[in-house]
Amino acid sequence: MNSISNIFKRYFTTELEKDNSKTVYDLFTWKKVDVILKDHKTGKIIINMKNLEFPKHYSQNACDIIASKYFRRAGVPNELGYENSMKMVAHRLVSFWMEALKDEGIIKTEEESRIFYDEMVYGLLNQMYAPNSPQWFNTGLALAYGIKGNKQGNFYFNEKENKVVECTDAYSRTQASACFIISIEDKLLGPHSISEQYITETRLFKGGSGTGTNFSPIRAKGEPLSGGGYSSGLMSFLKGFDRNAGAIKSGGTTRRAAKMLCLDIDHPEIMDFITWKAKEEDKVKALGKFGYDTSFEGEAYETVSGQNGNNSVRLSDDFMKKVDNLEADPNATIELKGRVSNIVNKNIKVSELWNAFTESAWKCADPSPQFDDTFNAWHTCPCGEDGKFNAPYNRINSTNPCGEYAFLDDTSCNLASINIYRFYDTTSKEFDLKGYVHMVGLIQLALEASIHWGQFPTEDIARKTYLFRTTGLGIANISSLLMACGYPYDSEEARNLTAALIGILTGHSYYISSLMAKEVGTFFKYDINKDYMLKVIRNHSRVAGALDDSYENLNYTPVKVNHDILNELKLKNLSKTLKDAWKNALEYGEKYGYRNAQVSVIAPTGTISLAMDCGATSIEPFFSHVVYKKLSGGGFMTIVNPVLEVSLKNLGYSDKEIKDIVDYIMRTEVVDENGFQYEKIIDGKIEGAPHLKEEHLPIFDTANKCGSGKRYISPMGHVKMVAAITPLISGAVSKTVNLPKTATIQDFKDVILSSWKLGVKGITLYRDGSKASQPLNTSLSEDGNKKLEDLTYNELLQKVKELQTKHHYSRRDKLTGIRYGTTHPAQIDDVKIYTTVNRNSEGEISEIYITTDREGTIITGLLNSLSKSISVMLQYHVPPQDISRMLRGQKYEPYGFVKKHPYIKYVTSISDLISKIIDIELGDFSRCQIKDENYLSNMFTINSETTFGFSKDVAASSEKKVEGERLYDSTCPVCSSTRMVRNGTCKVCLDCGSTTGCS
Repeated sequence: MNSISNIFKRYFTTELEKDNSKTVYDLFTWKKVDVILKDHKTGKIIINMKNLEFPKHYSQNACDIIASKYFRRAGVPNELGYENSMKMVAHRLVSFWMEALKDEGIIKTEEESRIFYDEMVYGLLNQMYAPNSPQWFNTGLALAYGIKGNKQGNFYFNEKENKVVECTDAYSRTQASACFIISIEDKLLGPHSISEQYITETRLFKGGSGTGTNFSPIRAKGEPLSGGGYSSGLMSFLKGFDRNAGAIKSGGTTRRAAKMLCLDIDHPEIMDFITWKAKEEDKVKALGKFGYDTSFEGEAYETVSGQNGNNSVRLSDDFMKKVDNLEADPNATIELKGRVSNIVNKNIKVSELWNAFTESAWKCADPSPQFDDTFNAWHTCPCGEDGKFNAPYNRINSTNPCGEYAFLDDTSCNLASINIYRFYDTTSKEFDLKGYVHMVGLIQLALEASIHWGQFPTEDIARKTYLFRTTGLGIANISSLLMACGYPYDSEEARNLTAALIGILTGHSYYISSLMAKEVGTFFKYDINKDYMLKVIRNHSRVAGALDDSYENLNYTPVKVNHDILNELKLKNLSKTLKDAWKNALEYGEKYGYRNAQVSVIAPTGTISLAMDCGATSIEPFFSHVVYKKLSGGGFMTIVNPVLEVSLKNLGYSDKEIKDIVDYIMRTEVVDENGFQYEKIIDGKIEGAPHLKEEHLPIFDTANKCGSGKRYISPMGHVKMVAAITPLISGAVSKTVNLPKTATIQDFKDVILSSWKLGVKGITLYRDGSKASQPLNTSLSEDGNKKLEDLTYNELLQKVKELQTKHHYSRRDKLTGIRYGTTHPAQIDDVKIYTTVNRNSEGEISEIYITTDREGTIITGLLNSLSKSISVMLQYHVPPQDISRMLRGQKYEPYGFVKKHPYIKYVTSISDLISKIIDIELGDFSRCQIKDENYLSNMFTINSETTFGFSKDVAASSEKKVEGERLYDSTCPVCSSTRMVRNGTCKVCLDCGSTTGCS
């Protein structure tokens, strides 16, 4: 196949050749669904759409996300005025790409048009791929519906006029790019100035896109100004940009502004930049102690700076070599250099910068490392558009906010991702490699079409996107394939399989790009970058095993695909297909050049992964073995991850054994919350499951511990996966390495140093519990007695016997004589509440009395009744934590901000207040705004000589650190759901699909 026309062959739609009366839409069974989305906090209906049409195999969650996010809801010329079928969306997108390719001269015949249309519609409807969100929002609205809209200040390169021109309307062309890298120069006014940065970022944020910028050109604080005086410094401007991004977020966009801030390691203000967000995080925690809301959308984070972007430091090889050699040379230094003057230059110890960098990342996950020389070693266009090799503005200086797109400043990239698991047949256990390669080629044509008929937010981006034509194809759901095949995520088999599939994607994409170049020409600036691009292609080919000679201009050895392992895998022809892809990419590239300067990235794929019903996003491992299936009538059904059952079957377990293992994972208990009983998953772990062989446990390791299980994927397991695929993609990988709460700063140092040595371009590290806005579960001390979930069966039986011997639950033990306890004052609105908690001689809570200053009122009578009921329950030995759970979260007036109480600052009712007070008395501050480490000890002990009349054993037992941490809310800004999970370097809402990133 050496002509682009050969790609236009039917593979998935051969049935249409046999029956001319059918259309591609007849290849699917369709269903009607209702999509109703509610705000989880208020209960208000956000979306209410009836009788929408989707393929039958779509989950309710996928239907909800596609309809709420991507269906056009205004201006559609039908009786409803909005899109109500997935058929309409597929036609709108694919017909636009088809017509653009015809206009470009890549599609030449009507037969090619029909085949491209049918194959692409089939792949989209079958959830084999999805373009990034801006395509769904913008593409084809004018062509399909006549919706043009007003001018939006967008631009495109007009080839006939040979210049950039402004678009006449909003939708005749498409704004398909989510990823932008913006340049900035050290000047206050004019093109690329500090002032223009505000305008450019605002325009991009308004459209839901993200920006990345390296701010190193801006002079440091204290450097002289041309008009006299001295600069206020880089950080003063960064704080201004941050406030602007926050204002755009709060001004009506559906998600927070996404931006990447990069700074070179030798900038004079690098130390302030490194420690910026860590210091701000300390402020948030301090504000939380005074009752301010520390959820991400809360007042505390609104008060501090730096919260609207991801920060990265560009680390040079020279710096990293000195870091690696610190034991031998602990006094090594680097020079921080002024941008326009050397009066601020100074030498600083490498160890000082390294320690500050890793400590800040440990504290709050920012900044992240980007290895500058590794990025640029794989740069296909280091001569840029003016031919000046490696000029500062021709280097890769930054990435987009999520970190996967890395190219020249003032360029953009439109993305798409392939659902890799859709090509795996669970019955035959075969991977459709030919279908995968076929789909890769077709999608690359669609991404090229989106450039040809694209529009862009600035003139520079429009020009340079036209000149270089970068595309970003990637994959999603690799973890489903790995688990189904029986390969642990942290294994050589998994890494080589993943690298091979991504290598095939990139190699075949470059091959298709070379065939496009043969037909319609290379990207405009190919010739001046040709030698460097071919060098990069050769290095890719060496990693893939298609060339055997040594690497060119690399100062490290990249991780190479192991073809011996590939040949042992269960997926056939991987080795040959990978080598062939890169042989073709190099051979035809040398003949014809390339149409696109880059072709692949690994993006987070948050919303589109959910739209494709992926079990896991991007290259991320599974989060849990338990998943929640959304029901069409509302609510959720808890089920085991379906891929787990496929894997167990492929591993040879019988149906009975699989059922026993699933039943073990899905064990439930009946809990009662606010009078509502429901079944709750007890644990969710797979360790200890019956029949499951010890050697198979690693296959089912997840990103985090499941329940009381101990297993999870190690941080280096993530790093090695990124290292395996990085040298086989054009861009980079959006990836966060999750580390446990117990991780040390040294662990961070080890991961970052290993990442650099392995050739990772950039990576984010996140330590569990390091941010105040993270949703945290109550943590229990590792000291003292075993947790219940860690007891063996015999130990558990013995524990039950001890409890039964100690307590006789049918007998009420009243308190007599003088009581000892504590009184909690609190004021909700203008109602003062006094809650007295009394204990028996063994220190157990046995009475609770609640009074108010409202004498003779209904509320007084009700509180008296509540007091008697709770006290009787306690004296019948109902555990106080169960009473707390029963009262927790009840909402009625008065509710809101709490005065007088030192630890509780907000409640939803008096019942909720009592629940929190009981928790405090039990030493659990997880639902309070302020935590007192020594509360129980201080409560029992007046001074060193006196205890409240309790035995010394009781007083001594209280002198322990209070267990538990603040349970913070991390809610979706669109639907208020708390089901936000990490997705690459960003987060995605599992309910409505909203992301905190740019894709």
